[in-house]
Amino acid sequence: MTEKNDHPDFSLIIASAVHDMKNSLGMLLHSVDTMCDGLSDDVKQSLSTSTVKYEAERVNAYLIQLLGLYRLQNKKLMLHIDEYFLSDLLDEHRAQYQDMLDSKHVTLTTDCDPALSWYFDREIILGVVNNALNNASRYTKNKIELCARVEDKFLVIEVHDDGDGYPEAMLKLDPEAINNNINFRTGSTSLGLYFASRVTKLHVQDKLEGHIKISNGGKLGGGVFSVYLP
Repeated sequence: MTEKNDHPDFSLIIASAVHDMKNSLGMLLHSVDTMCDGLSDDVKQSLSTSTVKYEAERVNAYLIQLLGLYRLQNKKLMLHIDEYFLSDLLDEHRAQYQDMLDSKHVTLTTDCDPALSWYFDREIILGVVNNALNNASRYTKNKIELCARVEDKFLVIEVHDDGDGYPEAMLKLDPEAINNNINFRTGSTSLGLYFASRVTKLHVQDKLEGHIKISNGGKLGGGVFSVYLP
C-alpha cells in the first residue's frame, strides 16, 4: 500500500505567491501612474514619485523573472512568437522610463530603422530589456541609448550607457552558473543575467540560438547589454 504524501509542494506555493505579488504590484504601479497624471513636475519631484516607480518596477522585474524561471524549470513557459516593429518597442520603453529618467537628469535616446521588424516573444523580451534599462539607470551618468539592428542573421537589441561599465569580474561570469555568481556581501545575485540568458535561448531559428552579451565601450563608453535573437 502506497503511503499518501501530504507534504505541500513549496515550489508551487512560492510560485503562486510570486504571481499574486506581481499582480498586486502591477495594480500599485497603475495607481501611482493615475495619481501622477494630475500633478505638476515640481509636485512629482517633491513626492519622489519617480523613485517609488523605479523601485516598484525593479521588484516587479524580479517577480516576473522568478515566475518565468519557475515555469521554465517545469516546462510550462511557452513562447508566443509574433512579428513586432522594433521602433515601436523602443519608443514604448522610452515613454515608460521618461519621467523617472527626467528626475535623474538622464537622457534616453533610441536608434532604430523604423522599418525593422522581427519575430519574437514580446513579453519575454520586454522583461529582459526592462531589466537592462533598470540597471543602466542605476549606473549611468546622464545618457542611455536603446538601439536595434540586424547583424549576421540576428536581431540585436542593445542598451548603452555612459557609466563606468561592467566590472571585469562580471564580464567573466557565466550567466547560467547562477550558484557561483551569487554574492551576498555585495547583494549581487546575477538573477537578471541568468533569466535573460535562459529565455533568449528559447528563441531558435535554423539552428541559430538566441543569447545575450555584456561588454564595455559601445556608443557611450560605458556598459553595453546586448540581446541576440535569430
